[in-house]
Amino acid sequence: MWWFQQGLCFLPAALVVWTVASFVFAYITAVVLRHVDPLVPYISDTGTMAPERCVFGIMMDMSAFLGMATMYVRYKQVEALGGEEDLCLWRLNVIGLGLGFISSFGMCVVANFQKTTLFSMHLVGAVLTFGFGALYIMVQTALSLRMQPHIHGRTIYLVRLSIGIWTVGSIISMFVSSVIMYSSLPGVDVPRKLHWTPGEVGYTPHLISTVSEWSLALSFISFFLTYIRDFQKINLRAEVHLLSSHLYDGPHEGAAAPRVNGGSETSPLLAGST
Repeated sequence: MWWFQQGLCFLPAALVVWTVASFVFAYITAVVLRHVDPLVPYISDTGTMAPERCVFGIMMDMSAFLGMATMYVRYKQVEALGGEEDLCLWRLNVIGLGLGFISSFGMCVVANFQKTTLFSMHLVGAVLTFGFGALYIMVQTALSLRMQPHIHGRTIYLVRLSIGIWTVGSIISMFVSSVIMYSSLPGVDVPRKLHWTPGEVGYTPHLISTVSEWSLALSFISFFLTYIRDFQKINLRAEVHLLSSHLYDGPHEGAAAPRVNGGSETSPLLAGST
């Protein structure tokens, strides 16, 4: 059995591969068509112009779906491992799921509202994606701290803590450099500026900001890689319970008695057990 066939580890693996492919495809297309400069453009800039923005939006929507599925499986795994006796663990788990879903929704907003078209909505989506995503990482790190050493070792906690610090550092760097860049370019429509010349006013903070954004995205991707080993130890199963043996509104002659357990199917999205 290959490693990606164990449990549900294909979910975080698919999320990482698909998201990276989204970034790479949009970047290569935008650079080849000369819509952006080759040297570290904003991720959003690579999905601003047609045709790359069309595929970028679809691929990022799929990434959001995979992200929600991955976060739900993580939620069910922690729930099954921790039980309901530890109230703090249960609360952190629920909060983490909510933060993760909001972050995934923000990813859809970022992908479908380009900053050159509707900058305010794009900014809201970025805050939801990166802000709530960073909080999700922090909550999951806290869960890892509380779950060690009786559920897993200290190493995975330290890895997730390091990624969390990396994430926060990237956010701070991106925010500070963006403020400096916008303040140094009064009267310039910065959201619509897709080409930069080395040495011009605002170029240095712009470059720091774009590098920080790519670093932030990479930190998110790295965090979900830490789920692969955990997800090798979980499967979820959905059971089908028929309430009736037919689909008529009222009683129907000749219908067989309903089966209590009509069947079962394996699903990565529905409730089950580890």
